[in-house]
Amino acid sequence: MAFPVTRLRRLRYNGVLRQMVTETKLSADDFVMPLFVVSGTNVRNHINSMPGNYQLSVDQLVIECKNIYASGVRAVLLFGIPPVKDEDGSVACEHNGIVQQAIRALKEAVPGLYLIADVCNCEYTTHGHCGTIIDGDVDNDATLITLARQSVSLAEAGADMIAPSDMMDGRVGEIRTQLDANGYNKIPIMAYSAKYASGFYGPFREAAESAPKFGNRATYQMNPANSNEAIREVEQDIIEGADIVMVKPALSYLDVIYRVKNEFNMPVAAYNVSGEFSMLKAAAEKGWIDGPRVMMEILTSIKRAGADIIITYHAVEAANILNGKQ
Repeated sequence: MAFPVTRLRRLRYNGVLRQMVTETKLSADDFVMPLFVVSGTNVRNHINSMPGNYQLSVDQLVIECKNIYASGVRAVLLFGIPPVKDEDGSVACEHNGIVQQAIRALKEAVPGLYLIADVCNCEYTTHGHCGTIIDGDVDNDATLITLARQSVSLAEAGADMIAPSDMMDGRVGEIRTQLDANGYNKIPIMAYSAKYASGFYGPFREAAESAPKFGNRATYQMNPANSNEAIREVEQDIIEGADIVMVKPALSYLDVIYRVKNEFNMPVAAYNVSGEFSMLKAAAEKGWIDGPRVMMEILTSIKRAGADIIITYHAVEAANILNGKQ
């Protein structure tokens, strides 16, 4: 019925009722905190473009993860910065690779924490691209071999989930095949399925020391103008065995998150990336916005669009707000 019989404001006058009819509710269970691990001891290098975030040695990572777990955030996504890089990222496959060391330490020190291992080569190659360079370009099929070896090594170290972020064709199928062949059929894959060639990754590339030394990643990451292509990428990863599909970045791609969730109705992750985080922090520092309020609004919008899992550098701050700790 129309106004004045219907008055939608009736549901807004009282705070208790507003909470009761809230359609989208955030929880600390929604969040994954990304972390950067480096070699050495007692290393805590502040990342200038990402306030409150650090490159951490394994001992410092353990301390950080204990605090993360205490906040109510139960999952982290691990990126490694090795002491030495090579041409094809084979260093990422070593038994004592930097992330492998971190996983073993965290499994012992914070046993309840869920460990997601990013799988890519950009942090591990001398050229900064996500795979093996042949004739001046990333060779898709040669890269699959390294990605699968890296995945098996990380699973062997104790990773709870494998998250390939490289955007090579066929990598989910190859990783699934090799995990299963090595006895890791229970390890899920969270695929960076619709990962765009975005300008929002700048601060991450400082943090992970992974900027490409030449060219760009447009031949393997997606064109920001395309959403139908994202559906094809997601569908292919599902066919190959992905258990969770991801859209990255999140904030400028809410429409893609919505489409993916509606078309496939399976677990969807969204990565609230470094540039999105840093823009908010810079504006809040200037006093132009209410930082915590806008942060919660952004995270709510990502979940409202359809994300079940939100990977975000805001994870601990948001969890503390939700749990009444700040």
